[in-house]
Amino acid sequence: MRLILRFFGILFSAGAVLFCVGAVFAGYFYWKYSQDLPDHAQLANYEPPVMTRVHAADGSLLAEYARERRLYLPIQAMPKIVVAAFLSAEDKNFYKHGGIDPEGIVRAFLTNAKSGKRQGASTITQQVAKNFLLSSEQTYDRKIKEALLALRIEAAYSKDKILELYLNEIFLGTIVPGRNLHGVAAAALDYFGKSVHELTINEAAYLAALPKGPNNYHPYRKTQAALDRRNEIIRLMRENGYITREEEENAKKQPLGVNPRVAFPNGSIANYFTEEVRREISERYGEKKLYEGGLSVRTTLDPKMQAWARKALVDGLVRYDQAHGWHGPVTHVDLAGRDWGQASSEVPALGDVAPWRLAVVLGSGAGGIQVGLQPRREASGQISKDRDTGVITPDGMRWAGRPNLRPGDMVYVEALEGGRGQFRLRQRPEVSGAIVAMDPNTGRVHAMVGGFSYDESEFNRATQAMRQPGSSFKPIVYSAALDNGYTPSSIVLDTPITIEAGPGQEAWTPSNYDGKSGGPHTLRYGIEHSKNLMTVRLAKDVGMPLIAEYARRFGVYDDLLPVLPMSLGAGETTVMRMVTAYSMLANGGRRIRPTLIDRIQDRIGVTIYRHDNRKCIGCDAEKWSGQDEPKLVDDSEQVLDPLTAYQMVSIMEGVVQRGTATILKQLNKPLAGKTGTTNDAKDAWFVGFSPDLAVGIYVGFDKPRSLGDRATGGGLAAPIALDFLKQALKDKPPTPFRVPPGIKLIRVNLASGTRAGSGEGAGTILEAFKPGTAPPDSYVPPAGSPPPATAAAPADVDAAQAGGVY
Repeated sequence: MRLILRFFGILFSAGAVLFCVGAVFAGYFYWKYSQDLPDHAQLANYEPPVMTRVHAADGSLLAEYARERRLYLPIQAMPKIVVAAFLSAEDKNFYKHGGIDPEGIVRAFLTNAKSGKRQGASTITQQVAKNFLLSSEQTYDRKIKEALLALRIEAAYSKDKILELYLNEIFLGTIVPGRNLHGVAAAALDYFGKSVHELTINEAAYLAALPKGPNNYHPYRKTQAALDRRNEIIRLMRENGYITREEEENAKKQPLGVNPRVAFPNGSIANYFTEEVRREISERYGEKKLYEGGLSVRTTLDPKMQAWARKALVDGLVRYDQAHGWHGPVTHVDLAGRDWGQASSEVPALGDVAPWRLAVVLGSGAGGIQVGLQPRREASGQISKDRDTGVITPDGMRWAGRPNLRPGDMVYVEALEGGRGQFRLRQRPEVSGAIVAMDPNTGRVHAMVGGFSYDESEFNRATQAMRQPGSSFKPIVYSAALDNGYTPSSIVLDTPITIEAGPGQEAWTPSNYDGKSGGPHTLRYGIEHSKNLMTVRLAKDVGMPLIAEYARRFGVYDDLLPVLPMSLGAGETTVMRMVTAYSMLANGGRRIRPTLIDRIQDRIGVTIYRHDNRKCIGCDAEKWSGQDEPKLVDDSEQVLDPLTAYQMVSIMEGVVQRGTATILKQLNKPLAGKTGTTNDAKDAWFVGFSPDLAVGIYVGFDKPRSLGDRATGGGLAAPIALDFLKQALKDKPPTPFRVPPGIKLIRVNLASGTRAGSGEGAGTILEAFKPGTAPPDSYVPPAGSPPPATAAAPADVDAAQAGGVY
């Protein structure tokens, strides 16, 4: 008995000594590895990088900007089936262990010993510690620190918080090139084109397979491995009690079902617009906020109007380009001994010129040119095995004369309506241009196209191209005159003038577009028929310093050189600035700020930017108690007298009715505008507006050169405006321009500007006069000048500055 007691005493003593030694060793071990552990408290305030999303005015998605594609979803909003799939795949005992799972460690050890395959035993908490606080290096030191951090994290945070961090942080691969997906919400959108709340059992199980290595279970490159792993997770979900056996069997029968989303249905038609928005956000808030801040941006873009604007501009550029002949194929590929589909797929195609397709010439016959359409790419990125052929009909290439096409030539084609397998020949236009459509009352840009193709050139000709506006600048000159004593009936001489220059410089002798002069005419006539000589005389009388000030007020130029050639639009500006200036004429002379963005919200929904800064009086009332209706107070600056603005609008309506933009008359809607053609016809413009929509178009070569001897704004830019406005205004009632209080409408003789007699009918119009002014009762010509001619026939040409650029 004594021996037994002694044995147990020795055993107890040895155990106590070993315990003390182990405790000391463990304490030292814990102290050593705890010295430089990261502070896990930072997880409490962790805000992961979240992508910024840009929406059109109707809510449709236009673009996303992120380094890590992530949509943060609170655990309370996480679907139960998704949670079940990830717990089954990664850590079935997550809600039972304290950060380290002994059962999982033993299971992994036995599995590794039995099968030779390496199976990890990291819990979800350990993965959070690694992903958020440690590196991914495979060392024992890192594993020890990971375990210690997991224990601390479990003591500090709830299980739900830990799982929330995990499900929003994990990397889940890339299904669309360049889009690195983090978190289940973003992955659900890109892999299956649906919200995480719409995922089925098999879809959730597939996403849960990806954390172990997305490339190992790629849906296209490793399809069978992906199916096997998904089905294994479905089995584990049933074993863990999350789904029934029937649900398991049905889910396993399903294909992977990966269907990468078409993220931005309006993206290809709005690339110039969204890039301008991206640039503005970056300048306003910085790159970090743009790519990590989770901003929600609501833009002003109207997708329908954007599509109409893009089609109108492209059609106009193509019309001009085709009228100047065939340039030749895009390139040539060698088809000898090769599959034509594979050969043609190696040629980069513009992705934003639909419905055009790149095609390879296969041969020719009596019916036309045989072509093979460039194969489309599958969602996997592989070339489709389908091969579609067709024929470019003789009618479809008549515009090109007799193009010398041979097998292997790559060309663009467009399907003929109603002609199955029949195409017309297309080519990328060398000429370029831009169009901007804006609400003249708010400055909201409904549509903006900066060129033929963003894929071809990212240079935005609507906002970045500095071009001479030519005669489209003249309304600013005439506004200054009307604001300083002139009336629409004032007589200005349309006769030759020579402007003496300084010492050592040649005198300047401007001329009209047609090289002719017509004697005295009304100020209205000078705008309607875009007379250079009248404009120069007017500018000389008013003074170029004053005109430069008006140009600054309207935002056309920041600092216009106050010399007379500038009155004919010889300075450089942008389409956006010109449309903004015309909008101020349309809205009664109020300053507006052009904007592409309505409002911006931060990641938690707080509005941090709003374009509309008008104050609303009475909008904060809890209920109606007989008080006045709420009122929006617009305190924007008045840059032009409202009466002057209306006079200018009335005169510019005459440009459409009788002047250089009569092509727009067929719309039968109240429209005002002005064409513009610069020296040597290097730029063609039209800028105009209805009461609720302003539009500006510019056409020209990127490296300025003549558009042709007969090119004018009325012949090139105005037809583009017509195509756009046909669609944009088709459902709008013909609302006339608002006449401000104080304007007197008096009937005058159109030719002389004198008050019309009681018997006059034809050749008269209602002219707008300010209080204290009126048309003369009879015409008194300037000394030595003949009386004004009768109203001239509409001239669909535009006056340009002449004699060179100064």
